[in-house]
Amino acid sequence: SDCVLLYRAPLSSLAKERLAIIRKTTDGFEIAQRDLELRGPGELLGTQQAGVAELRIADLARDRAVLPMVAKLATDLLDNFPEAIEPTVKRWLSNALDYGDV
Repeated sequence: SDCVLLYRAPLSSLAKERLAIIRKTTDGFEIAQRDLELRGPGELLGTQQAGVAELRIADLARDRAVLPMVAKLATDLLDNFPEAIEPTVKRWLSNALDYGDV
């Protein structure tokens, strides 16, 4: 298939970089990965769609291989030590997050 992209000059350096990525590959996963690297992950549960997330430890792109293990450990904590969850969350996040229905 073909893709025609139209743009209005002048292009920012970021826009030029994005177009270069699209010219380089047709692999949607690679394009998405590079876009994530360029714009940042934003917030998973918040309203910020781009930029630097306020994750204090993890980098979603760099740490993607260990995220399933972290999710399992979190589930184990919830199942086996539910009383420890709230103090742990407060220690790491204070009152910075407004939790929604997830």
